[in-house]
Amino acid sequence: MRSWLKIACALLVLAPAVQANNKKKEAVTLNAADLKWGPAPPELPKGAELAVMHGDPTKAGPFAMRIKAADGYKIPPHWHTRDEELTIISGTFILHMGDTMTSDPHTLTPGAYHFLPGKMHHAAEFKGETIVQVTGMGPFDIHYLNPADNPKPKTANR
Repeated sequence: MRSWLKIACALLVLAPAVQANNKKKEAVTLNAADLKWGPAPPELPKGAELAVMHGDPTKAGPFAMRIKAADGYKIPPHWHTRDEELTIISGTFILHMGDTMTSDPHTLTPGAYHFLPGKMHHAAEFKGETIVQVTGMGPFDIHYLNPADNPKPKTANR
């Protein structure tokens, strides 16, 4: 009888967490015309737009977002804390693996996919107007190898 009581208590404790998780999960259907594009966050170089399709990239949990930028847009060498998955929707995305904008280039065209483990150094450039879908687990972050490349440098506490 005691083990039954322990199981019942455990279920009562876990039930609200299971219900909360179930309430958060909903089907998401978006056509390209449904996307709400806005300026990319200040941690990215100016000139890109961003549309969040699922989740909240600033919080813990899964997210899907798209980044759109014009020909010549570049993201200097950087890394992310967590893994990220890239799918090229349109245009040409050149991913440089390593510490420079010229190291180990991979040219990715529409339909291409690339998995990047967390903390792997890379840089990117866009050829033609390009849209890249980024999926992963939040919070999404970006750490520039050269602090001078950060468009939103951290201010010192005074």
